[in-house]
Amino acid sequence: MRNPAKQEDLIKAFKSLLKEEKFSSQGEIVLALQEEGFENINQSKVSRMLTKFGAVRTRNAKMEMVYCLPAEIGVPTTTSPLKNLVLDIDYNEAFVVIRTSPGAAQLIARMLDSWGKSEGILGTIAGDDTIFTTPASGFSVKQLYEDILCHFEQEL
Repeated sequence: MRNPAKQEDLIKAFKSLLKEEKFSSQGEIVLALQEEGFENINQSKVSRMLTKFGAVRTRNAKMEMVYCLPAEIGVPTTTSPLKNLVLDIDYNEAFVVIRTSPGAAQLIARMLDSWGKSEGILGTIAGDDTIFTTPASGFSVKQLYEDILCHFEQEL
């Protein structure tokens, strides 16, 4: 049986460690949590916690790739509806540009790519929090923009 108080302490310690922005591997996080007194922690549990709290690998001030938590207001979790991960959608003559919560762009782009050419998507390019998508032949950029907005239930 799980001890809720111990689980809360683990979550607090985990979040506190990630705020330090110095852990470049899950193994390093495991060791740090073990040093904090959580002897039964393992890489699998750390991996699940990273996913649950929306942690991403990004560059810190020293330009090292480290795990960190996104800003509290937009933390994607495994239970977040996809539309909550999309922050802004805009377009110009060539592309539809979608801004997402940190770390969510590739997930959203993969979903858009799955629509395929018949639904108006020629292809996508995704970074960490930005997606560029262009329409397939026979579709206008504005039409694609409106379809994407409708899909994510945002206003025109």
